[in-house]
Amino acid sequence: MSGKRIGIGARPLADPQAEAWIRQGAAVDSGKIERYSARLTLDVTPALRTRIKLAAFDRGVTMAEMLREVLEKQFPEATT
Repeated sequence: MSGKRIGIGARPLADPQAEAWIRQGAAVDSGKIERYSARLTLDVTPALRTRIKLAAFDRGVTMAEMLREVLEKQFPEATT
């Protein structure tokens, strides 16, 4: 090593708007984690995956959102 020390600058001043925006995103993500805490893996053909992906795109949603809706309709919660 050369022995030359390079100082690290001070942390930039916090931007309150940026901090609030980051924290807001974290709150949204934590809600998803609590609601969707189980992962389901399903093997499908590439052709079926393509059809699902295109249908989700046409509807303006993600594949996961669309498939959750399909599964909810097919397997509703039992009412007692």
